[in-house]
Amino acid sequence: MSSASTLILIPARMASTRLPGKPLKDIAGLPMIVQVLRRAAAAAAGRVVVATDAAEIAQAVRDQGGEAVMTRADHPSGSDRIFEALQTLDPAGRVETIINLQGDLPTIPPADIRAVATVLDDPAVDIATLAVPISRDDEHTNPNVVKVVGSPLSATRLRALYFTRATAPYGDGPRYHHIGIYAYRRAALARFVTLPPSPLENREKLEQLRALEAGMRIDVTVVDSVPLGVDTPEDLEAARRMLGAMKP
Repeated sequence: MSSASTLILIPARMASTRLPGKPLKDIAGLPMIVQVLRRAAAAAAGRVVVATDAAEIAQAVRDQGGEAVMTRADHPSGSDRIFEALQTLDPAGRVETIINLQGDLPTIPPADIRAVATVLDDPAVDIATLAVPISRDDEHTNPNVVKVVGSPLSATRLRALYFTRATAPYGDGPRYHHIGIYAYRRAALARFVTLPPSPLENREKLEQLRALEAGMRIDVTVVDSVPLGVDTPEDLEAARRMLGAMKP
């Protein structure tokens, strides 16, 4: 997968019920959105742009030398936001692969960002994502931990059959904690955003089920660690401890 034909988009908005204004929260001396941006840049997998509806987020990114694009405020999801950004940034259609990186993953390893794009080297795959084997007992039954159920293709790759908040699959063997980063073929993203919300998507509150219900193929690369997602004040303090300890 060529970095010249890959665009990493980080959707970000100020609205957050549990942590208002979280993209601009300070972590180790930088706004959280800039920490995510720097990890994406370090991946060296393609051009990196923050897609936002908030002028203050765009300004914070530009103040640190990053690139931002403004989008509408009424998008129902990050996928819709990045599709608008893609059309603005690349109207000629040169970009072939789009990575959707959540703006609240300030500890994600750059290598994992690279790993998600390589799955699309297989022409049969429409969308790629990541997962980690569950090692903590409480995660097996925690509905906030999304599990991916898949058929093993190799030691580090699955073909996704389902995503769920339930404890699945049943029986002995590994279960996998899904990480919310996606790589799309351009045509797959364009198709995905035209599809209506699907029955299982509405039931599980998991957008990726829309793609599976429409017959799209999602493959999963298995990586080593779950990045900290910042959703609460407690998560924010944990991220500050982790990234503060990494500062020189």
